[in-house]
Amino acid sequence: MDETPITRPSLLVRIRDPRDERAWSEFLEIYGPLVHRLARLKGFQEADAADLTQEVFRTVASAIDQWDPDPARGSFRAWLFRIARNLMVNLLVNQKRHPRGSGDSDMKLLLEAIPAPDGAESLLFDEEYRRRIFRWAADHVRDEFREPTWRAFWLTAVDGLPAKQVAETLGQTVGSVYIARSRVLARLKATIEHVEGK
Repeated sequence: MDETPITRPSLLVRIRDPRDERAWSEFLEIYGPLVHRLARLKGFQEADAADLTQEVFRTVASAIDQWDPDPARGSFRAWLFRIARNLMVNLLVNQKRHPRGSGDSDMKLLLEAIPAPDGAESLLFDEEYRRRIFRWAADHVRDEFREPTWRAFWLTAVDGLPAKQVAETLGQTVGSVYIARSRVLARLKATIEHVEGK
């Protein structure tokens, strides 16, 4: 899970159809909190972060047909990050000058005119993505495991407690703690790889 993940190509193809509610639901479930958190980390108030998140996905919906999956041009996540960052800049500029922009073709020109984001912002976006995709996967696989298995995993892998301490706390053997952790990690990895198309 340490490698920089990519977005599943089939999901990107499916969201090109605005009627594919399941694809959009999955897409928004993964990326909505990510964009919202980025806006909050950049100092936007809650209402502005929510508005920005909606505007980002409106822009994605109208521009996804033009997105080129050529790896030489960058990843989808980099494209999404650039949209989010540029809409943040646009929101700040427009708030100072006049009411908010509409996200139309003038917005596209503004997006293309702004320089690429610096490495720190891009790294922040990637880090937030990894956190979000982990939380999403954990929510989806949680019910597949019994409580002791999940707790053994969570206490060791997420909370960082030593396996021996967790075994004593849960009344398990150290070996069973390692097995539980391994099983859950494998399932999480498979779920994330499925979403990312690996």
